[in-house]
Amino acid sequence: MNIFLRIGAYLFHPLLMPLFGTFLYFIITPRYVEPDLLFAKIMAVCIITLLIPLVTYFLLKNLHVVSSIQLEDVKERKVPLMLQCVLLLLIIKMVFDPYENPELYYFFVAVLFSAITALLLVFFKIKISLHQMGIGGVTMFLIALSAHFKVNLLTWIIIIFVANGWVASSRLHTESHSPAELVVGFFVGVIPQLILLNFWL
Repeated sequence: MNIFLRIGAYLFHPLLMPLFGTFLYFIITPRYVEPDLLFAKIMAVCIITLLIPLVTYFLLKNLHVVSSIQLEDVKERKVPLMLQCVLLLLIIKMVFDPYENPELYYFFVAVLFSAITALLLVFFKIKISLHQMGIGGVTMFLIALSAHFKVNLLTWIIIIFVANGWVASSRLHTESHSPAELVVGFFVGVIPQLILLNFWL
């Protein structure tokens, strides 16, 4: 059980959630996307939101700015979250267009607002669950896609709600977060997505 719970924290790591959301969109959307363009978009998201942060993490660890990829100490979150905000801005400016891909564009705008909120809370020494923030945002995005494209995604939605419980249980089991930190993290992820639905739904 211990291993099973820990796996949840790695499978649904915050760094993977933007890429997961992008995959979900391209799987669900009824619009035709050229294979070359699809590959280019996914690779751009993978490089910017996953590979660059991972390389930067090892650099920060060698400089003793962070101690682990879980960023358990609230002080360690400042630099990674600042970097994440810059990288998300890069995606918004360079990868997705608000007219061609409004769903993904505003998904990443909402992710940016969530990251900024988490960063601001760090300055007040308030720690939230970045895992719940990430998967909460994707959960809201999936529900919105179901309504937007009028597609029955009940199975996907059930799976992602189970994943939410898996991640929350994992974080509680490892004593990485309190229940309050998990709840706040979830809503920090969900609320920006909910607000920005007005621009594309």
